[in-house]
Amino acid sequence: MADTPEDIRKAQKKYLLIGLILFVFTVVTVAVATVPWLDFGEHGFDAWDAIIGLVIATIKASLVGAIFMHLNNEKKTIYVLIVMGVMMGIALMGLIGWTYNNPIEYGNSVEGDGFFNPEETAKQQ
Repeated sequence: MADTPEDIRKAQKKYLLIGLILFVFTVVTVAVATVPWLDFGEHGFDAWDAIIGLVIATIKASLVGAIFMHLNNEKKTIYVLIVMGVMMGIALMGLIGWTYNNPIEYGNSVEGDGFFNPEETAKQQ
């Protein structure tokens, strides 16, 4: 921790630098979303814009966690928990993607849209 005035000034410079980097990345995110010549992929919002936005957001979140939340000085246990949380998030996203690729049709002959489509509705019975 900062005990001397020199250490406090050094920490202030570091926090101001990280704050400036976060501000610049915010401007870059807005520019990617609005400036036409920075529009990757097709015109308008598409998968490439989402990927670039998520990469920038990940970098910003990592900086905030490491510097402002002081996670860069934590013990090994916190990193194990963070990795486990990330792995769980990836697994849950994979499960969601799997359900979109293999919808349950409940064994009926009606071509379904991924939701429950009984052959006879409640009004027909």
